[in-house]
Amino acid sequence: MHISGVPQGASRQRPIDRWAIGLLLAGLLWRLGVASGLPLGFDEAYYYLYSRHLHWGYFDHPAMVAWTTGLGWWLTGWLSPLTVRIGALLLYTVSLGLLYLTAFHLFDRRAARLTLVIATLTPLFLVGFGILTSPDNGLIFFWSLALYLAAQEFFPTKFPERDYRPTARLGGIGLCLGGACLSKYHGFVLALGLVGFCLSQRPYRRALRSPWLLVALGLFALVLIPLLYWNSQHDWISFRFQLAMRFEAGEEPTAYSWSQMLGYWLAIIAYLFPTLGVVFWWVGMRSLLGPWYQRLRGKPSALSVPLRHKQHFILWSSLPLILGFTWLGGNQAILPAWPAPGFWALTLLVGAYAAQWQTHSPTWVRRWLGGTGITVATLLLVALSHLSLGTLQRPGHFAVAGGMIPPQQDASTQMIDVLQLRQRLAEQPEIMEALAAADFIVTNDLFVAGYLDMALQPLLSRPVTCFSQDPRGFAFWFDQRQWLGTDAVFMTTAWAADNAAGIEGIRPYFARVDPLATIPLERGKIPVEHVMLYTADNLLQPYAYPYP
Repeated sequence: MHISGVPQGASRQRPIDRWAIGLLLAGLLWRLGVASGLPLGFDEAYYYLYSRHLHWGYFDHPAMVAWTTGLGWWLTGWLSPLTVRIGALLLYTVSLGLLYLTAFHLFDRRAARLTLVIATLTPLFLVGFGILTSPDNGLIFFWSLALYLAAQEFFPTKFPERDYRPTARLGGIGLCLGGACLSKYHGFVLALGLVGFCLSQRPYRRALRSPWLLVALGLFALVLIPLLYWNSQHDWISFRFQLAMRFEAGEEPTAYSWSQMLGYWLAIIAYLFPTLGVVFWWVGMRSLLGPWYQRLRGKPSALSVPLRHKQHFILWSSLPLILGFTWLGGNQAILPAWPAPGFWALTLLVGAYAAQWQTHSPTWVRRWLGGTGITVATLLLVALSHLSLGTLQRPGHFAVAGGMIPPQQDASTQMIDVLQLRQRLAEQPEIMEALAAADFIVTNDLFVAGYLDMALQPLLSRPVTCFSQDPRGFAFWFDQRQWLGTDAVFMTTAWAADNAAGIEGIRPYFARVDPLATIPLERGKIPVEHVMLYTADNLLQPYAYPYP
């Protein structure tokens, strides 16, 4: 099996591909429907707070996620799960289009279409990049734009047989890499990967000696000024958190666990979806190890020199992140989204392989992708119906076949329906009076704080803060000394009260704390969570955060 590309010197006209545009629009409509009904996730509630507290940087991420999350509700003036996801929906559509154009440039239209299909069907991309608001929205957009510009820079269609000559596009690549780093720190890995590609492939070492590299570095640094400025003002806390603090378990170091690494590897395959995840890994490992195997057997490579360069370009843009986090999974808890940008870049190579498979066995490819698409869509609909209506919940008004999961054992009930909570608050004048009389709102969980702020914001404007030993951004957003001697309303959920110090952790900071009300939240017309409110009079001392 080998990949192919457009022959040297062939025409590379790119007429409008209505099929690809149709798939992009259909995917956007599908994700729009899911985003409309899907309850707000924990991290989404927290990233919404970024858009409420605009700064040059944040404790755990650069600033881009504040802008992508705020885009929708700033423009519409309406706060809802859908409006905070508008940035994700739009950016992902553009990112898919850029991935298609990159595959078309590197290979051909068939490979580009299959790349688009595979990226569209992969659940880890679909949900993590295309529906939920997160730092990955901006990261994948700039990652895709950087790959597109790099493909044009390193593999020009005009006179492709000539030796590589650096151009002004290097400046654009530097700008995009800066945008990727301003979205998420993963962008630095892509930058190092592109440098590694240039170092490992003799013709492209010229890029590292070109004056245009200085332009690229200058633009890269210019974009990073907000990130560097904020960190310099806060003892480089964000870099320290990402590189060390988040991995400090407070226990003695443990030996590397191969079984843990294997479990993480299998989890990644599951998140990619098994029929796609196995293919991703097979293509990646075959492309990486295949040439070495051919050399050991004394056989020449089946790929032409330009195609070998393209393969190395994709591998350097993907495998450092994939292999790095997979290895780290044997020693630390790793989120599936962390290596996802690497798999995104690897989709270019998977699409090229799929184009060859389609040539030899179109029926098999059609069944493979069609069956995957139907299964993924069905599972997403089942998950959406349960999260929004409780169709698998027992008991539940909309439960199918009586349901199967008691609310007490269902972690999804911890996601607060902000629109329902907003309505319940607005319907109780005594609660609204107490909230209006308070100088600030306090809770004991940073994710609950995001839900509460979103629910309260259209009703009244009060600062919402968090007294917790995991405060993240709250350690920087407010000066608590301004509230000394003032009154608050403490709000928490049954889940947060059970998993933190709860009301007992708040009492030492106020002169008096009294119950105010309890608001039930329903799913499937059955109470599944409760929001508890307390009046908290006279703040006695600021809460002691573990940092800065």
